[in-house]
Amino acid sequence: MSRSLRRGALAASAIVVSIASLSACGSGNDAQTLQVKPDNAATSVGDIKLQNVTVITQPDAATGPAVITGTIFNNGTGPQTLDSIAVKGYDGKVALHAAKGAGPITLPAQSSVTLGGKGNASAVIADGSAAATDGNAQLVTFSFSDTGEVPLRAFVVPARSYFEGYGPSSIPVTPKPKETPSGTPTGTASGTPSGTPEGTPSGTTSATTGQ
Repeated sequence: MSRSLRRGALAASAIVVSIASLSACGSGNDAQTLQVKPDNAATSVGDIKLQNVTVITQPDAATGPAVITGTIFNNGTGPQTLDSIAVKGYDGKVALHAAKGAGPITLPAQSSVTLGGKGNASAVIADGSAAATDGNAQLVTFSFSDTGEVPLRAFVVPARSYFEGYGPSSIPVTPKPKETPSGTPTGTASGTPSGTPEGTPSGTTSATTGQ
């Protein structure tokens, strides 16, 4: 075999080995390394899938509400309702509001519902600073009418940059101190007059003249 043919055979062998290695990686125990997972929390239980779940707090270091955002998919053949959301370590209730009307958040079959953002359903935590800390991965549990509990860890971020339009709609304003007049009396009168006149005028006439 000539030198050029030998080099060509070696190159072809190297290509075959490379392809075989890639195929083994894709079909073996390390196949999951080829998957790209989103930065935000996602999980699925039964017919329910949660995606991009995030806890969004106040944009600055202030007390006030926080919200839970994300997308809920119902891949089942029947509707379900989102009954509650619980945040680990927070005893308060997460207020759920449908996008329209006063009823519960309903997920029709083969559809999705978005939490957070203008015109969408919402999940509001009244005391955001007590429920979550920026930078943490908070355990959040969704409860559905049929599927039951679906827990996952959600990142806690302030309502800045990409999350600005999805944060709490009511951002607290620091109240101005009330001013009071400095010269007003600090007390009330402590007593009443101690006496009344004891007599009548001494110069009145005791009898009329000419009688």
